Amino acid sequence: MAVLTGSGISSESGLPTFRGAGGLWRTHRVEQLASPEGFERDPRLVWTWYNERRAAHHQAQPNAGHDALAQMQDLFGDFTLITQNVDSLHLRAGSRRVLELHGNLREARCTGCAARRSLEDGMPMDAIDHACGGRFRPDIVWFGEPLPQDVWHAAMEASMRADVMLVVGTSGMVYPAAALATEFCGEAFVVEINPEETALSHAVDVTLRGSAATVLPELLARLRS
Repeated sequence: MAVLTGSGISSESGLPTFRGAGGLWRTHRVEQLASPEGFERDPRLVWTWYNERRAAHHQAQPNAGHDALAQMQDLFGDFTLITQNVDSLHLRAGSRRVLELHGNLREARCTGCAARRSLEDGMPMDAIDHACGGRFRPDIVWFGEPLPQDVWHAAMEASMRADVMLVVGTSGMVYPAAALATEFCGEAFVVEINPEETALSHAVDVTLRGSAATVLPELLARLRS
């Protein structure tokens, strides 16, 4: 089994989705906060926002949807969880085989020498500039940047191997991630779990309308029965 998750699964943990009503992108310009150009122009602004996001992630707790997926992994010999989220909630819930397509906010990396530092306490503004002449940036895939190739290839392989694929809480608008549930899923039976219609709804085999925190525990119970 393969699972692809988006920000919708974390919304019930108190983290807003990017493209839903009230989502983060409605109040901030993407070019300012999530692009190499924006970081070059104003790294302090970018880090102010990412420090706020990191703090929100730290305060949030995995919900019943995250927990159900963590328990579901033990029911399958081959189970891969692919996520577009950077909040680490899947790992905190106990999921083991997690591929983070868009990076995470656990670390920062230097643009010059690739040195890394923990974001456990956030990024101090006076520590953005590194001794090598580079700058520490979030270990996030920004708009216009390629996905990490090792993670992407592992995600493609997991999708192609899968007999069943769950697509949970994603809008289906972000590529190439959305292609995992359409172009690369081979003969998999694709199940979408989302309270709203998405760009993928027409392409899946079954749609379960409801939140991840409600539907996934019910699905887990059925798998165990």
